[in-house]
Order: sequence, then structure tokens, then C-alpha cells
Amino acid sequence: MLVSPGIDAGLAALLGLLVGSFLNVVIHRLPRIMERQWAAECAELNGQPVSATEPLDLMRPRSRCPHCGHAIRWWENIPVLSWLALRGKCSACRAPISLRYPLVELATAALFGYAVWRWGATASGLAWSGFAAALLALALIDWDTTLLPDDLTLPLLWAGLIAAALRWSGVPLIDALWGAVGGYLSLWLVYQGFKLLTGKEGMGFGDFKLFAALGAWFGWQALVPMILMASVIGAVVGIALKLSSGLREGGYVPFGPFLAGAGLTAMVFGPAAILQAIGL
Repeated sequence: MLVSPGIDAGLAALLGLLVGSFLNVVIHRLPRIMERQWAAECAELNGQPVSATEPLDLMRPRSRCPHCGHAIRWWENIPVLSWLALRGKCSACRAPISLRYPLVELATAALFGYAVWRWGATASGLAWSGFAAALLALALIDWDTTLLPDDLTLPLLWAGLIAAALRWSGVPLIDALWGAVGGYLSLWLVYQGFKLLTGKEGMGFGDFKLFAALGAWFGWQALVPMILMASVIGAVVGIALKLSSGLREGGYVPFGPFLAGAGLTAMVFGPAAILQAIGL
């Protein structure tokens, strides 16, 4: 504890605003980095030259307005405050800036503040803050692109096992290990069964890895509550989108955001509360 639980949580929330700003970059750029890598690998396999393009990573190039290319200056990139000062519009072309940017920053701040308020300014508080940030990024990337990058799911899985081994997560290592195994195998078996019956792929391998990571963080006992919550809410959202003609091309809804939502719910309220919320 630095000073008091309230002050520690407030400082963590401020850190969360900064991390949330970076998460916006990750959410936007990581899928594009992956697509560029895939294109380069395909070109090499086909014996074609790889076209020279502007460097793209999480640091380069500087953030720009997608409408006019205006380079975002530092005072236009202050979490939440800049969006409010600019009234949600680009300073150069006045094109709207998505409300999602400040919402991601505020959500990350709230999750960081909660983690430190609950677990203190400790390694556990830091670990659960990182867990929440990773889930938030994965949920939005999957919703936008139906991708769950290994660059996020696999470190989240290993971090859960390490946190259990160091007693940061409060989950015994053996429970975390079997949680990871059970999380992966359960969805893999569902995938194989669905494919055998229909000839179609019902979900991606990223969902298996994400559920394995949740098992590592919460233990095998939490798997059933989390998958039930994700399935119920996913079904409700899917039906609502279908009735409103809001389904994307192909008529599917990514499952990752609902798994991530179940994980964040378990972090805040505990796995047992999930069963109560869905009436079980």
C-alpha cells in the first residue's frame, strides 16, 4: 500500500487511463500488423516480391486522423480530456472521433482502480489489472475482426499460470493448470463435434486459447459458470442482431467478446455470482 486504499485505487485509475489510450492503438493496429505479415508470408511462398510499405507497428507511425491524415499532436492525445476538448472531432478536418476511444480509456481506468482497490497496490493488483487490460483488448479486436491474436491470448495464458505459481491470483497452481487444460479441450471438443455433424467450423482456435487462459486465471471450477454466461449472453445478442438485421456478412457473431465479458464478470463478482445472475 502506498498511502491508503482509496488513493492507491485513484492512482491506479490514472495509470489505467494511460494504458487504455495504448489499448486503443493495440486494438486498431494489431490486426493490421497481422494482416500485413500474412500478406508478406503468402507473397514469399508464391515467389512474389514483398511490396515495400510504410513501417507499421505499435509505435510507428504516429497516430493520424483516418479521414485527413492529420498527425495527432501530444496535446490532442491526452486520455479523455483531449476528446472532450476537441468535442469529439478532428482539429484539422472536423471529422468525428469515435466515442469508443474515451470509453476504452475510462473502462480501463475503472478496471485498474477496482483491481488495486480489491487486491491493493501489490503484485496481485498489478496482475489482475494486466488481466483486465488484455481481456478488454481481445474483446474489441474479436468484435471488430473476428480475430483473437496469439500475441495476446498466449501471454495471457502463461501469465495466469505464472500468477498462480507465485500466488498472485489466489488460485492453486494445480487448479490453474487443469483449468487451462479443461478450457482448451472443452471448446476443442465442441468444435470437433459441430464440424463432424455439420461440416462447418463453429468457432476459431483463438476461442480455445482464450478459454484456456480464463481457466488458468480462475481454476477449473470456474469454467462451467463462465461458459454458461458467455453462451447465454452470446445467444441473446445474436438473436437481437438477427431480428434487427444487424448480423455481419456470413450471419455469425464472434464468441470471444462474450468469453472476455464472462472473465471480467468473474474477476469483479466471482464465478459463483455468474450462476446466480443467469438463474442457476
